[in-house]
Amino acid sequence: MTKPTFDMDAALQALREGKDLTGKDGILTPLIKQLTEAAMQAELDEHLADEKQPNRKNGSTSKSVKSPAGSFELSTPRDRAGSFEPQLVKKHQTHLTDELERKILALFSLGTSYQDIRMHIEELYGINVSNGTINAVTDKLLPELQAWRERQLEAVYPIVWLDAIHYKIKENGRFITKAVYTIL
Repeated sequence: MTKPTFDMDAALQALREGKDLTGKDGILTPLIKQLTEAAMQAELDEHLADEKQPNRKNGSTSKSVKSPAGSFELSTPRDRAGSFEPQLVKKHQTHLTDELERKILALFSLGTSYQDIRMHIEELYGINVSNGTINAVTDKLLPELQAWRERQLEAVYPIVWLDAIHYKIKENGRFITKAVYTIL
């Protein structure tokens, strides 16, 4: 089983410290980076398996990608013949869309079937991918998803419940609205 590079403990600590989930230096940015790189690696593996001519992996190139969850350096895989055209993050693309991030996170975490994933990707992005490609992508991410599911949970999770009741009161001869807060 592969060890995921996304540090759940550090993410929880950052969340407790009040850091944002998305945006610049967001908590979810490393997870999105990890999932995107694994999916692109699976795309390359599928491409190499379908090639008629002998071809092989040829390292990767780094490119800066901007997304609503934050900017990060994406390691894009290459092939020796230069025939690999990634579909998830196309060549010269430097911005991930909100929809792509949501689909990556939602489809892999909800356990959607391969057929449904294929239809969603085709409907949203106009990319026609085979069930074999989806199978290769999900097989790459299944060990990481399983490691996350089997992580050790905390014994106690504190919950803060906050509510307010608004009252109209008379202050200095005028009626104003004041809130009374209830915190549990």
